[in-house]
Amino acid sequence: MAFLDNSGDIILDAVLTDTGRMRLAQGDGSFKITKFALGDDEINYGLYNKDHASGSAYYDLEVLQTPVFEAFTNNTSNLNSRLMSMSRTNVLYMPILKLNTKNLGSNTKFQRFYSKFYDRNETGASRPTWRDTKFVVACDDDTQIALEQTRDNDSNFNQQGYVLQGHSEGGVRGGVIRIDQGIDTDAISPTITLDSDLYESAYIVEVDYRLGRLKAGTVQTNAVQAVNFIDDDNIASYYITSNDFITRNDGTDVLGKESVGGNKPGRQVMKGPRGSIFQFRLHASPDLQNSTYLFDQIGSSETTNGANNIFGFHTSDTRGIVNNKTTYYIDSTVRVTGANTGIRMDVPIRYVRIA
Repeated sequence: MAFLDNSGDIILDAVLTDTGRMRLAQGDGSFKITKFALGDDEINYGLYNKDHASGSAYYDLEVLQTPVFEAFTNNTSNLNSRLMSMSRTNVLYMPILKLNTKNLGSNTKFQRFYSKFYDRNETGASRPTWRDTKFVVACDDDTQIALEQTRDNDSNFNQQGYVLQGHSEGGVRGGVIRIDQGIDTDAISPTITLDSDLYESAYIVEVDYRLGRLKAGTVQTNAVQAVNFIDDDNIASYYITSNDFITRNDGTDVLGKESVGGNKPGRQVMKGPRGSIFQFRLHASPDLQNSTYLFDQIGSSETTNGANNIFGFHTSDTRGIVNNKTTYYIDSTVRVTGANTGIRMDVPIRYVRIA
């Protein structure tokens, strides 16, 4: 990646992505550019200087002369901040996506996955942000059982909500990944309905197809979603509009004061108006379910003797499933993008198999 000098001219630097080149090379006349996206990832709007000594013509000069990114062909390097056009001029806040970890499993206390990538001293009353959260995909039933039965010192905590069933054995169980869309400010009441032009009714999900497949989060099924497109980097793209994934968030309680009963934590993460809820699960690829080849190539492994290992397994809890065996794991991400506003987030994922 490089920058282009923008000190004197307006620059348009455009190239076809690898996928675009592949389609153009087919030579059958079907290749047409029908859509494009603009972004401003390299721009620092803090450089706008309304106190410039030379007057208003110079307020945005430094912004306009910021070096711009050179165009590159790798389509996996997408825009972080996509520009969008809106006819309204009264929009003060844009919606965001936020991982909701308050509704995992049935335990009345907040359920967390205790391992080396978490703070073991954090209690159920102290919630992590989404950056602290890593969902684990169990690639077979033995791994699922071992992960679900693992306990930290407090037996009231388990990590079932963070374990996704990545196989078809033993019915449907495990957690889901829930992402909430909305405006995260208390300057606007959550009782106000999110404007329709800001509401996300469709999402684009990108998954490394070597590792996983997408499954619905609101229905009890192990069926995988049909892929819309797989690019040259084995990244599968799903365009999701189904109610099996997307529901409207009708909760209007003030954040932290939700009426859920008992001692269960509230279910909302947005302070202001709420939009849609996107819920999904992941299914491990056949390669991960049946072989350790990819784990050896792009992952890591650790011998699981007792509790002193990366997942804190206790052999007494796992019926000897992990004893003297190796835990294989691959870290990845799933990218979720709102099809309307272009807002996106990456969810950390760890695929795990005991063999």
